Amino acid sequence: MRAVDTKKLFAIVEPVVNGQVYELVDLEWKHEAGAWVLRVYIDKEGGVSLEDCANVSRELSAVLDVSDELHVPYNLEVSSPGLNRPLRRESDFRRFVGQKAKIRTRVPVGESRRNFSGTLIAVEAGRVRIDVGDQICDVPVDAVEKANLIYEFKA
Repeated sequence: MRAVDTKKLFAIVEPVVNGQVYELVDLEWKHEAGAWVLRVYIDKEGGVSLEDCANVSRELSAVLDVSDELHVPYNLEVSSPGLNRPLRRESDFRRFVGQKAKIRTRVPVGESRRNFSGTLIAVEAGRVRIDVGDQICDVPVDAVEKANLIYEFKA
């Protein structure tokens, strides 16, 4: 079995999702419980509904069938990114300035720190500024390994 290039897959999926006025947040290609799964996370202002996911799934199914990128049987799942939405691009961080987030970097940043949890303050010149409580840190977007919003329940 030849490996699936997730960057190529992203390039196939993104125009289909964007063409339907949604944002492609992320995708995963995984082997789970004995089967392959392509999990696609979409978003739009105000959130996504079950109908939104079904519409994208129908469009994607047709495009993926003719793409020849996925050469094994798989299950396609389309869903919202959830409350703890991942942040991947500079535009994601910019969109959620003022909200709480967790960031983990591939390499230590600043004072040899890799984990940051706090409020996103700003995004400028490829750097995310985050208030972690006792200090404000600048994290290069290209050093981010994983980042997501932290949902806060309001009483």
